[in-house]
Amino acid sequence: MSPAERLAVHETLARYAFALDQHDSTALETVLTPDAIWTFKIPGEPALGPIAGREAILEFTRTAWITETGQRRHHLTNVVVRGADTTTALATAYLMLTSDAAVLGTGVFTFRLNRTGSEWRIVELLLAADNTWP
Repeated sequence: MSPAERLAVHETLARYAFALDQHDSTALETVLTPDAIWTFKIPGEPALGPIAGREAILEFTRTAWITETGQRRHHLTNVVVRGADTTTALATAYLMLTSDAAVLGTGVFTFRLNRTGSEWRIVELLLAADNTWP
């Protein structure tokens, strides 16, 4: 995978985080494939998901945004991109979720992305949280 393609994957992940933080469902929609799947694993709790399909994910996030307090920020760090081929990429990243400067949780994201035209889009997301979240 070329450096430009790796950068394009990083850009998609950044757009994903900004969309969540800004409660921008239109922007979130643009980084997901129609058949995207989200799964969350939080210690001591049953797995959440898979949430299957872009529309179900958007509904899930809209519902979650209603209950949020404070400004949340999804900090993705230590991003590693591995290209399977010219149309598929795997990426992992640490997550630090903050709200008004307090750390709410940490974890590891695993993303599978597909190239759709000139854009990379998230087709699968797995979050393995390190701790329970409020």
